[in-house]
Amino acid sequence: MLNDKVILITGGTGSFGKKCTEIILKTFKPERLIIFSRDELKQFEMSQIFNQRDYPCIRYFIGDVRDKDRLYRAFADVDYVIHAAALKQVPALEYNPFEAIKTNIIGAENVINAAIDKNVKRVIALSTDKAANPVNLYGATKLCSDKLFIAGNSYAGYHETRFSVVRYGNVVGSRGSVIPFFMKQRETGVLPITDTHMTRFWITLEQGVNFVLRCLEMSEGGELFVPKIPSMNIMDIVKAIAPDCKHEIIGIRPGEKIHEVMITEDDARHTLEYDDYYIVEPEFRWWSHERYLSNGGKPVKGSFIYASNTNDRWLKVEELRELIKDI
Repeated sequence: MLNDKVILITGGTGSFGKKCTEIILKTFKPERLIIFSRDELKQFEMSQIFNQRDYPCIRYFIGDVRDKDRLYRAFADVDYVIHAAALKQVPALEYNPFEAIKTNIIGAENVINAAIDKNVKRVIALSTDKAANPVNLYGATKLCSDKLFIAGNSYAGYHETRFSVVRYGNVVGSRGSVIPFFMKQRETGVLPITDTHMTRFWITLEQGVNFVLRCLEMSEGGELFVPKIPSMNIMDIVKAIAPDCKHEIIGIRPGEKIHEVMITEDDARHTLEYDDYYIVEPEFRWWSHERYLSNGGKPVKGSFIYASNTNDRWLKVEELRELIKDI
């Protein structure tokens, strides 16, 4: 699907963007792969790995999703957009709420308008488990973003642009993840623990990228895709990373939950289950529910909730150690 196509990744110098670039260049032969981000230093560092000599298709565009004019220029002749740009540090966004809104909400609107007006074929936006029943500003802005991208299919009108969303949990080893923090903190011999009952969904960067690319290929526009991924208790993470360290209970940070949810009970009414993922369907009159039923999807029960503490898939200590051995 991506061969001979022009792909643009917003936030392309982040953890997801770099892994996505690696996998696309290894697996496909795009006409162009555009890395769109606002940090020229990160672009320079990334270009040392993915340079134009070895990868003639790659381009680096400096720009911010807050800047609509720059997006219009960058989206010219683009076939597919993977929207990964976001402000996501929960405590920082609680303290700087207007900045979160400018990037995560206004930025999403800019991406949608530019994609429609420049006739981008498909846009897939990255979401987060924190967008379901949000209790912090980051989650609230991403919920707004999700709603905007789903509604973008109606805004597209006669244009062929289609929008979908992928929602998943914490990424093993990504920037801001508790795992690299614990790995660094273990040198002190003491790990700060927010709450011993806390659970989170976990996915690797490679799994996340492959799922996003798969969803980009099968999306029709309007779907919210959720992968089936394992959960883990924070104390099992501690056992995997620093079993000999002492613990200091510090309480949860502002805007944190004890457990995360990816599909709420209210969303369950519109959710179809597949072998390894769920689709939350949009409430569009033109949406073909029967197509997805005939494709193997099964409606979940009305009381269904996909939460990290009631998950039926759990990551074991040994499995996490295997995943983080190269971090």
